[in-house]
Parts: sequence; C-alpha cells; structure tokens
Amino acid sequence: MPQYDFDLFVIGAGSGGVRAARMAATAGVRVAIAEHDRAGGTCVNRGCVPKKLYVHAAEYGATFRQAPGFGWQSQRPPFDWPTLRDNKSAAVGKLNALYEETLAKSGARLIKGTARLIDPHRVEVNGTIYSSERILLATGSRPFVPDFPGRELVLNSDQIFDLDQLPQRLLIVGGGYIATEFAGIFHGLGVEVTQIYRSDLFLRGFDREIREFVAAQMRADGIRLQFNADIASIEKEPGGKLKVLCQDGSALETDLILYATGRIPNSDDLGLAEVGVQLKEGGAVLVDEFFQSSVPSIYALGDLIDRVPLTPVALAEAMALVRHLYHGENIRLDYRLIPSAVFSQPTIGTIGPTEEEAQEHFPAIDVYTANFRSLKHTLSGGSERVLMKVLVNPASDRVIGVHMAGEQAAEIIQGFAVALKAGATKAIFDQTLGIHPTSAEEFVTMRTVTRSLRMKL
Repeated sequence: MPQYDFDLFVIGAGSGGVRAARMAATAGVRVAIAEHDRAGGTCVNRGCVPKKLYVHAAEYGATFRQAPGFGWQSQRPPFDWPTLRDNKSAAVGKLNALYEETLAKSGARLIKGTARLIDPHRVEVNGTIYSSERILLATGSRPFVPDFPGRELVLNSDQIFDLDQLPQRLLIVGGGYIATEFAGIFHGLGVEVTQIYRSDLFLRGFDREIREFVAAQMRADGIRLQFNADIASIEKEPGGKLKVLCQDGSALETDLILYATGRIPNSDDLGLAEVGVQLKEGGAVLVDEFFQSSVPSIYALGDLIDRVPLTPVALAEAMALVRHLYHGENIRLDYRLIPSAVFSQPTIGTIGPTEEEAQEHFPAIDVYTANFRSLKHTLSGGSERVLMKVLVNPASDRVIGVHMAGEQAAEIIQGFAVALKAGATKAIFDQTLGIHPTSAEEFVTMRTVTRSLRMKL
C-alpha cells in the first residue's frame, strides 16, 4: 500500500502549476492539484489573455481613425464596453474549462478549495488532509497597493477588467508594464487617461532609449504622463468624483483610479513559516537551481519564486522540474536571453541586455538604430513611428541585444530571439535578406554604427 495519497501535490492551478501537474501525471505520477479560484491563474483570468484581448480592442479604435486615408469613408462607430467585457469573460471561461479538461485527461485530480501546508508531506483543503511525497507551490502573485489615505477608493489590476461602465477620466498610478499597457488600452477605448509615476521615466529595466521613445509617442497620441509625481491622498467628492492630492501639493480630479504599483508573491496563509520554508525579503520562496525549497519535499516555481515573472518562464520551470524529478534529467533552466514584450501603444519587444546593461558587462559595444515612419502611415495620417536597435559585441561580432518599439514589435522580436539563442553575428544579420516592404527588414539592413560605447568604469 502506498505510503502517501499522492506522489505530487500541486498548490495553484496557474500556468506553471497546471503544466507541472499535467506533465507529471502523463508520466504516470499520482498527482493532485488544488485551486481556490478558476483554473488558469493570473495569465488566463486577470493578466496576459484578457489584457491582450483589450489591447486588440484598443487597436481597432486607431484603425477606424486611420481608415479614411485608405479610402474607407466612414466615421468611427460608437464603442460598447459591455460587449467587449462580456465577450472577454466568455473567452476566458472557455479557457478555464479547457484547463480543467486537460488536467482530467492527463490523470491529475483537481481539488477545488484553498490549500494550506500541515507539515512537509501533508496538505489540508476544505478540512480534508491529503498526504504527498512531494509538494509543489505554484500560487503566483497578486497586485500590491501601498497604504495611504483613500486607498479604499482605488482599483487594482485584478479589478479593472470587469467595470460596469467605462469612466470618462482614468488616473493610472504606476510605471511598470501593467500600468503602461492599461494606459494604452483605455486611451484607445476613448477614455481620457493620465498616468502618474514617482520616478523620472517609466518602464524601469527596459532600454532607456526605447522608454523615452515610447513616452514621446504616448504623449503625441494624447495620453497625459506625469513623472516625478506621486499620490498623497484621495477623497471622494459629493458628486462621486475623486479628488487626488499629489505630494508636491498639486491636485487633480478624476472618475476612476487604477493602482498598478507592482505585485507580491502569494506566500501568505500557506503555512510556510510553520513548516520551515525559507522566504526571501518580499515574500518569495527561496529555492535552489532545481526549484527545491529549504524543506526537501517542498518545491516552488513561477511568480512565487520571483525570478522572471513571465508565463513562458513558469512553463519552462515546470517542465524542467518534472524532467528533474521524474525523468532523471538535471536540467538547469537558462534565464539568459528571455524575450519579452510590453503591449503598450506602441508595443515594445526586447531580447538581451539593454544598452545600459551592456555597457556594464562588455568592454565595448556597437549600437545600430533605425527610427522611421512605417509605410502604412504615409496614408493613415498617423504620426506613429518605429524605433529599432541592435547591440553588437565588436570583439566577437555577436549580436547581444535586439530592441524595438512599434507595431508588431512582439511578433518580430520572437523570431530574432531564435537568432540570438543560436549565436547569430552581425555578419549573419547583414547576409540575411529582408522581406520588402516590412518594418522587420530594417533589422537586417542596418549597416552604419549609430554609436560605439566603452565599458562604464
């Protein structure tokens, strides 16, 4: 008779947890997975998927505006928020069902409810205790809103998807990719948007030239950006409007406020301290290169370990863990050269170090750039531009970074991610023929160095 009820008990049915549970169960492992909410986690329910659907909706607004230049003589039609919101919810619901179906087909048992650790081998869900040889924590993260007067009057990024109606004016607080993406979304849907960030420029961690370019494009499109600003307090006025007092003494009025000021790991209420699982400052679970925590039978991955909080990374971590535990493969996940995107307006696509980071790690770098107006906008009447840049290590001629801001940036950068993982050199880029006329061809036609930089000492 087995010593435990399960071989692997997963807490959290998000992207990483479902992938680990499904792949382990397919390999014959006895798996259970507990989830208190809908299957799919943040990405499916309150992140990547609904957000990208809203990005597409916002893009239609710009397309209607640009259509007359191409002969489409019609006015921009009215926008119906409930239709978008409800269609989004229906699409997400289908994905929830699909996740549950794939789990069932794999042989993993889905247990609905909130799970808490009892000891290194036991988990309690809804009053029932289950034992398992190993436990995997994949509970993700949640939005963080700081404490200040009027905090109860704001929404976080989990709550913004299902508004009863669109506001006329929206204030977004934060400078990360979530805040910046929602600024573009709601502006594209016809809302008057102001984005406030406490530092001098948003999107910290991305290439500064790209960040400056995106800020300029957003301002040109009508989004109000206020940097070096922060909120002191918020009050609701008699008519329902929100009065915002900034720390510099200035004030403004708005209809709705979204706080997108970062996310924190969901490590609370799991019983980690009682079991002895060590946490990093900020609440992330401390794990080794094989995702094992300080308690040998307990593992963790995804946003909960706060390495690279991206869905494809969580999926890769899950695959590496399953191969390590059940296939004898000691796979150490390579976190270098991970492509990423910000679905802002314009979109950012990036892989490799920023120009600033490259200067810290390479004796010299050559920077190639292209800044242009795409063919589409010669007729659209739009002022949108594209910025592309390629970073090269002249000592080896290897391309170390590729960055872009503009339409289809994410789609384009995905292909160049393959090239960089394969070790492509600038000579290979130069020998590659472009597809004409496209914006992407600019990446293989840059011949003149924009600037050459030496390592910062």
